[in-house]
Amino acid sequence: MNTNISLKHINKLAIPALISGISEPILSITDTAIVGNIDVNATESLAAVGIVGAFISMLIWVLGQTRSAISSIVSQYVGANNIEAIKNLPGQAIFIITSLSILIIIGTYPFAQSIFKLYNASDLILDYSVEYYRIRVFGFPFTLFTIAVFGTFRGLQNTYYPMIIAIIGALANIILDFILVYGIDGYIPAMHIKGAAYASVIAQLLMAVFSAYYLLTKTNIPLRFNFSFNKEIKRFILMILNLFIRTLALNVTLYYASAFSTSYGKQYIAAYTIAINLWFLGAFIIDGYASAGNILSGKLLGGKEYTNLIKLSNKLIKYGIIVGLTIALLGAVFYYPIGSLFIKDQEVLTEFYNVFWIVLLMQPLCALAFIFDGIFKGLGKMKTLRNVLLLSTFLVFVPVLFFLDYLDYKLYGIFIAFTLWIIVRGFPLIIIFRKEFSPLSQKD
Repeated sequence: MNTNISLKHINKLAIPALISGISEPILSITDTAIVGNIDVNATESLAAVGIVGAFISMLIWVLGQTRSAISSIVSQYVGANNIEAIKNLPGQAIFIITSLSILIIIGTYPFAQSIFKLYNASDLILDYSVEYYRIRVFGFPFTLFTIAVFGTFRGLQNTYYPMIIAIIGALANIILDFILVYGIDGYIPAMHIKGAAYASVIAQLLMAVFSAYYLLTKTNIPLRFNFSFNKEIKRFILMILNLFIRTLALNVTLYYASAFSTSYGKQYIAAYTIAINLWFLGAFIIDGYASAGNILSGKLLGGKEYTNLIKLSNKLIKYGIIVGLTIALLGAVFYYPIGSLFIKDQEVLTEFYNVFWIVLLMQPLCALAFIFDGIFKGLGKMKTLRNVLLLSTFLVFVPVLFFLDYLDYKLYGIFIAFTLWIIVRGFPLIIIFRKEFSPLSQKD
């Protein structure tokens, strides 16, 4: 089997994956922009959305690694022309991850106040954070279900239906945000930050419903769970565990960034919230090509097409850097209008504009890191990803952040630490990949 790795085919996978991948940051950015423009305690509300968003992202990234694990295994079996052997795996994986999400609700809901105190939230910001989270938390099972289904579709080399589902969710969230946050005079009262939370949960429910519908009607993959576990369930769980540890390290990064910015004052956490959500948006755009790498590398490995695997990595590096530079350029052109979309508070905007340029300069570097993240996930090399992330977090990000905080760099310090963290995430993966697969490609 000779797998198609042309630009046309890569874009056929990458562009829909890009659109579906930005659904989560769009939910967060929509909440950020709309909440930041309410007429009552906008800065405090925005800060709360940022703090809760950081915690929710942590949980979703930890548990949402199902997508990469499922995608890797399914795509390798597609490459080996043996998909029948793992038909029951996605249903079992979805059951496991959805069950875990229920435990998360039970384990965090009663302790919401204590959790957000750890993020240095206090007074009105703390009250808003608890209020917002105790609604948003009920969207977890729907989100994780959707993520697992997306992983199955990716493994089957299909990113079209995840894109459709993501568009439905994003549009629903935007419409509901406007209705529930601001209200409709005489019909629906303005719910402010609670309205943003309800909008997100309803959008997540819709995405889960459509995910189930498309999986059952457009594939022959069942959703039934049975205790006759697939032989690959052990490898799936090992992948999950390695990605779990990796994601915990990733979230140490996000926790410290959020906690430090909160400690600097409400204008800093509000500015950080805008900047980090825009960074997430850029990251998820680039992640479209990382998803193509994930999908195709697994298939190429399954088919033992090592020469094409090297060619794929070279093409994705080029395309990813182009996308990263494009994002940076667009951000530079619309530098000041972007900030004013989110909030009118000049103190917040000043702090945001002070660091936004760093976020933009990071984009090409993010491209390299995220693309090789995707490739290694497709190859099933989760242990390597774990080790590199542990290295970049505990030997680079944390020491740099504490040092720059000591120098009173504030948000500058946070985003400089992020930049170095990204560099140390990306370049070792490139070296490891070349070392392993360049010799194999020469034997093709």
